[in-house]
Amino acid sequence: MKTLLIVYQSTTGGTRQMVEAAAAGAAAEAAGGVTTRVLTASEARADDVLAADGYLFAAPENLATMAGLMKDFFDRTYYPVLDHVAARPYAVMVCAGSDGSGAARQIERIATGWRLRRVADPLIVCTHAQTPEAIARPKVIADEDAIRCRELGASLAAGLALGVF
Repeated sequence: MKTLLIVYQSTTGGTRQMVEAAAAGAAAEAAGGVTTRVLTASEARADDVLAADGYLFAAPENLATMAGLMKDFFDRTYYPVLDHVAARPYAVMVCAGSDGSGAARQIERIATGWRLRRVADPLIVCTHAQTPEAIARPKVIADEDAIRCRELGASLAAGLALGVF
């Protein structure tokens, strides 16, 4: 049995909704061949990363970077995991108010250090939240974006189950 680990941080709910869709897609596709573990960035530990066969990292973009609790997760796990997860597959999801590329790049640089293998382009959902009020407001992910997240989760699970990754 393979394990897909989804690690995420969400403040206003957008990233959480993306993760829920991805996890549902993974569960539907896996057909018993893949277990999906969903942990918040605060909960996830190096042992969780080491025990997984593939990863989906999801974070909101704050001030053109990944959210602080997601950075904390990588800070806590980076060195204990280094040289132990090379070639494992990963993907990234970002919930952003504008373009999301800064957070995606940061996560990809960390994954490169771990020598993970990117198996999908970063999935960025733009909420267009630009004012302080809109940024702080709870987010609702559009159905078409939730479908994209579900498909990414399904693809990761299928690849793990089939041994493609």
